[in-house]
Amino acid sequence: MAVMSAHTHDDLNWAAKLPSMRRADALFEKALRDVAERLVRDLPAQATVVDVGCGSGGMSRALASALACRGGGTLVLLDAVAELLHAASEAARSASDATVADADSVDAPVVAPVRVRTVLADAGRSDLPALLPEADLVWASSVVHHLPDQQKAVGSLAAALRHGGLLAVAEGGLAARCLPWDLGVGEPGLEARLISVREAWFGELRAGMKDVVRMPYGWGAALGKAGLSGISSFSYLVDHPAPAAQLVSDFAVERVTWLAETAGDKLTAGDHAAVQSLVDPNSADYLGHRADVHLLSASTVHCGWRR
Repeated sequence: MAVMSAHTHDDLNWAAKLPSMRRADALFEKALRDVAERLVRDLPAQATVVDVGCGSGGMSRALASALACRGGGTLVLLDAVAELLHAASEAARSASDATVADADSVDAPVVAPVRVRTVLADAGRSDLPALLPEADLVWASSVVHHLPDQQKAVGSLAAALRHGGLLAVAEGGLAARCLPWDLGVGEPGLEARLISVREAWFGELRAGMKDVVRMPYGWGAALGKAGLSGISSFSYLVDHPAPAAQLVSDFAVERVTWLAETAGDKLTAGDHAAVQSLVDPNSADYLGHRADVHLLSASTVHCGWRR
């Protein structure tokens, strides 16, 4: 597959986020495995699947395993960040190998390795379909909303499908919640305020993108405007209730830190002080020592077929 220079439109340092993305992959692993199995279920034998904006490879791993369980196929990974593309490629190949090695314990008629290929490119490129093989399934999770023209991007993803292929765009849902309403530190409702400020920050980020185009309608409508049919959606839940594993506590600490950094001066001094106490390992209020930290989120997948 082609290798070329790439960039991201949001100017975020995604390579620096690799450790936290891997942590999220581990927490979302079961849910992503279920989604992958659902999406590949009706694909033809030796299907070609494209994971657009593959990130650290959480869904790449799930797709590789799901394809291996149905006789193999080709998995094409695309990302604009070389470090992420490498991580996703390793994750996918490892999952394929592990599934084949465990073939005796897998309830599948034929198990075979998956061919994994990579493309280093910006998902917003106008010539994106030309960089990819015709796909039976294109998966794009939390990537299109980072592109200036979301409708144009959906159209490019749809054009990468072969006739009879499926586009699955995971966007929207409910923001992850990790904290009780009253933490006993600062004013109650801190997490809701952090999420609200983050939404405002993201609106400003999009408004500042070069050549940005608004998309004043939902994702299902966007798939319809891209010429797809049989449009539907479903949501998947990630639920790690309290008391949760240390991985969840680490996720919560990192998430609260990130939300507060994003909020900047839009948070009150009291909220900033509360956050500092909550993310300080030496504080009596440290989130990592609490038994009531949890993780609950819902993500929505919007699907459409190219007939």
